[in-house]
Amino acid sequence: MKITVFTLFPAMVEPFFLSSIMKRAVEKGIIEYRIVDFRDYAEGVHKKTDDIPYGGGAGMVLMPDPISKALEAEGASGKRVVFPTPSGRLLTEEYAYSLSQEKELFFICGHYEGLDQRVIDTYVTDEISIGDYVLSSGESAAVVIIDALFRLIPGVIASESLEDESFSDGLLEYPQYTRPYRYCTKSVPDVLLTGHHGHITQWRCDRRLEKTMLNRPDLLSDASLSIEERKRLLSILEQDKRTCQEWILSEL
Repeated sequence: MKITVFTLFPAMVEPFFLSSIMKRAVEKGIIEYRIVDFRDYAEGVHKKTDDIPYGGGAGMVLMPDPISKALEAEGASGKRVVFPTPSGRLLTEEYAYSLSQEKELFFICGHYEGLDQRVIDTYVTDEISIGDYVLSSGESAAVVIIDALFRLIPGVIASESLEDESFSDGLLEYPQYTRPYRYCTKSVPDVLLTGHHGHITQWRCDRRLEKTMLNRPDLLSDASLSIEERKRLLSILEQDKRTCQEWILSEL
């Protein structure tokens, strides 16, 4: 996959492609990236990229000309172009997977009060929100989206590592433990030391159901639970009356 990021602040994005799992994906040739400073396409001595909004209001808006010229120069027209924005469609694991299937993606990093709507209407195919909050720049949001999708590309991460992760089947991931066995008076659950795969699998299933029920009960209504998992969920609810009441209220 080729990823092109349009930004006024390349230094905010570049380190991500030079670190950790992404660095290995780039070295393997799975990911190819390019970072474009669209200030280079601005005119005048000061390379101005923003101006006051029509109709009044606080802040500045990114002008259409510099970013449009940059998009055209990089061949983004007619391709899948992502604009991270709080007013966009919410990013989910399913959405990230659909993006990971593309051979090429373009990201526009907004700043200040936003981007001239005419650029969005002309070039953007996906307006994406990473949550119900506002950031000071689109660079952080773009990196989050890229991080969510690139790891789903075959060859980046071992497929078995993705199987039990949060949202892989609608549930959150179970707790993880490593050495030492005892740390600050707390020990690793004994079931994980038994070597009994059946018991370990059941313990992990219960913890996933429990964690999802406590932290994200909204996910359970759409989770693909087996009959056995539904029975385990009811059992957990019965053991914790307070949580059961909260669950019932959340379903009303």
